[in-house]
This record gives sequence, C-alpha cells and structure tokens, in this order.
Amino acid sequence: MVAGSKTFNQGKIQYSVHTPYQFLDLHCHELLPDWTLPMSSLLIILQNSPVCLTDPITPEYYKPTLRTQFLEIGLAIAHLLKLQRYQVDLFDPATGLPLLSGRGSLRLDDVTVVRSCLGYPTIQFGQCRLIEHPQWQYAVYPSVLVSSAPVDVLQITTEAILSEK
Repeated sequence: MVAGSKTFNQGKIQYSVHTPYQFLDLHCHELLPDWTLPMSSLLIILQNSPVCLTDPITPEYYKPTLRTQFLEIGLAIAHLLKLQRYQVDLFDPATGLPLLSGRGSLRLDDVTVVRSCLGYPTIQFGQCRLIEHPQWQYAVYPSVLVSSAPVDVLQITTEAILSEK
C-alpha cells in the first residue's frame, strides 16, 4: 500500500493505492464487463466531511459536494491514465456503478473496499454502512478508482493531479 494525504479545497483528503484484493480479482468482469485488461491497482480516496455522517439531515447537503470533488479528481486521474493506454474507471459513491464503462451485474461497495484494504471498522447506520476513520470518526466520505495501470503508475498519477489542486 502507498498512502498520502492532501488538503484540497479547504478540506482534507487521504488516499492510498493498493493492488486489488481477492474479491475484486474474482469479480472484475461482473463489475466492469467492458474491460479487456486485468485490474492491477485501485485508489481509495477518503474525504473529511465537514459534518459527521451520522447526523440525520445535514450530510445530505454535503454529500453532493464531496462526490463532485471526487469526480473532479478521479476524472483528471482517469484522463492521464487513458493517455497512457490504461483502462480506468471510477465508481460512483452514490450508486456503486462505474462511471466510464458499461454497467456490470455487481455494484462496488466502497465501504467494503476501505474495510478490506485499510482495516477501518464500519457501523450500520440506517440503510448505509459508515467507515470509522481513526481521526475523522464518522465524518468521512469514501470513493474508489480502479485501473489496469501498475500501482506505481497510479501513485505517480494521483500525486501529480493532487499537487495541482
């Protein structure tokens, strides 16, 4: 795992780059049926929410902003990786569906990805599961990008994009 953190738009972002764990290897085609190359790396982006996501009303105001920030970062990373002829996709945190590829028969559960890769505990909160971050507690918004690029290429690309923000 390669990890880092970055302040972005007056908020905090932590990221880590990983090789896919077994579930993703086994179910890549069900998540991304259009892919012709194996998934070689994944990027987890955690954003510090201005409010705790256990608050019953306020998070709905912030979630679209956090999603938009992820899309801005993720699409910029995807663009650079595609220029290098890698396959790449980001999963919509709201739906678990890929944004750049055809819809598969499975949805990606970003909370499970974070728990599997980083070992952070989770809680059930209504219809959702939330991550318990070591510093941010339940004020964390997770998102995931996957790529056929090697881990070091995804790491360098992520650092390049985040250094511009």
